Amino acid sequence: MNKQSLRYATPSAWVEAVLDDFDTFLLDHAAAEKKASGMAISMLSHYPDRVELVIAMSDLAIEEMVHFRDVIKLMQSRGLTLAPDTKDTYINSFRKHMRKGSDVYFLDRLLVGSIVEARGCERFGLIAEALPSGDLKKFYLAITESEKRHDDLFLKLAYLYFDQEIVDQRLDTLLDAEADIVKQLPIQAALH
Repeated sequence: MNKQSLRYATPSAWVEAVLDDFDTFLLDHAAAEKKASGMAISMLSHYPDRVELVIAMSDLAIEEMVHFRDVIKLMQSRGLTLAPDTKDTYINSFRKHMRKGSDVYFLDRLLVGSIVEARGCERFGLIAEALPSGDLKKFYLAITESEKRHDDLFLKLAYLYFDQEIVDQRLDTLLDAEADIVKQLPIQAALH
């Protein structure tokens, strides 16, 4: 999947909101990276018998924590300190679309992970494009590439463990659901 697979494009007003309050965005970005690392740990803990997934999620958890550390350094250079975690309406709304039952829940976790990473890729890319040349722009270009790899990783795992037709049908449904969720999100200086 790629950002073109998403069914709702982030409006330019979102980019303006982020650029107008970049400090608040950095606080949210740090929280998102920390939560992403925790999600990867949760996946490998819940599916220890899935050898490929365990390796992939252990690598992902480390990479997300490196991103977290890098965002913390950016925050500290701007005189910011880490804030308490808050609920992510986007993620919580998306979770409501996940089915119950071990196999379908596993598939949905992988596909939701892929779509969330695709949305991150799109949004970080928009920020990178909007930033002036410099270290911050380079950082967000690198983060964008990383999110693209993560999107691909979750999708490859879904195709590894499930039949392609089943994956494609469920992905189609979840992409529609995600578009509806994003349309309803408030425009604010947050990743979601």
